[in-house]
Amino acid sequence: MTIRVLLADDQTLVRAAFAMLVESAPDMEVVGQAGTGRAAVDLARSERADLIVMDIRMPDLDGIEATRLLARDEDLAGVKVLMLTTYDTDEHVVDALRAGASGFLVKDTKPAELLEAIRTVAAGEALLSPGPTARLIARVLRAPAEVTLPEALSGQLSERECQVLALVARGLNNTEIAELLGLSPLTAKTHVSRIMGKLGARDRAQLVIVAYESGLVRPGVVGAR
Repeated sequence: MTIRVLLADDQTLVRAAFAMLVESAPDMEVVGQAGTGRAAVDLARSERADLIVMDIRMPDLDGIEATRLLARDEDLAGVKVLMLTTYDTDEHVVDALRAGASGFLVKDTKPAELLEAIRTVAAGEALLSPGPTARLIARVLRAPAEVTLPEALSGQLSERECQVLALVARGLNNTEIAELLGLSPLTAKTHVSRIMGKLGARDRAQLVIVAYESGLVRPGVVGAR
């Protein structure tokens, strides 16, 4: 299947560079380009894009608000958003995840990594690497100090599921989680799916938010409490 990609960035040269890169991939095509968040939402409706590479900072309507509008539109429920940001300077990334983005990339990412990120998010996975994503989320989020694990998740998740959730919050994929916990990748994937179902999370990005805001994982601390 060909991934239909929409590019949203207020810088024309950036859009042009991304368009050339995306069009070079045999399994992707650019179906539209937008210079504002509002234009991105309109094009998503008219062009039926599978995924939007969305800059956070844009005029008229920024990427976060545009993502929020997309998430609220039932007709666009299948559209994935891959957010663009600048490393360690744009602290709106958590708001983007809450709004419905499935992950984000830094703008100076390598071309091959951008293409792989598009494939990952289009396939329904969140882009949560142990690098920039996990560090930025840990720095931005502030979990309430008074919340304890039993208060936040008791009765919802098993001890094993809490372990898996904590590792998801660190940005580990299913294979990495399986290796750390001595599970098969399929079992790890099953755990993640069950956790998403129990917590009503749409994807792994939302699981990260739950893990930090529940107090299971603390900013700057690796692993479960």
